[in-house]
Amino acid sequence: MRRGSKVLGRRSLMTLLAGLATAAALGPRPALALDLDAAKAQGWIGERRDGYVGLVDAGAPAEARALVDQVNAERRAAYESVARQNGVPREQVEVLAGQKLIARAAPGTFVMDAAGRWIRK
Repeated sequence: MRRGSKVLGRRSLMTLLAGLATAAALGPRPALALDLDAAKAQGWIGERRDGYVGLVDAGAPAEARALVDQVNAERRAAYESVARQNGVPREQVEVLAGQKLIARAAPGTFVMDAAGRWIRK
């Protein structure tokens, strides 16, 4: 790491993850009947290493695809906010969040491995 470069602090990351957890726990979004946990349980959506969710099953319903777009837009906004507050690149926040989200993923759900493959946790 270069001298003088900033690193996202543990407190900021925990704040970000708490916000994401709260958003996910709010349940179904008004426009969508499917929530993130249900889509993960169905094997349609998984956690990616870059802090976003991805479509695991190409045959997933359109509602799951829309959920991926909505969740990723919300996460991107949260990551940008944390990055701005800490003076670090958004990509750094994304990677840290991805590590934490994959670590917290429920057993049996899909996560992306280092090679970019979907695996069951």
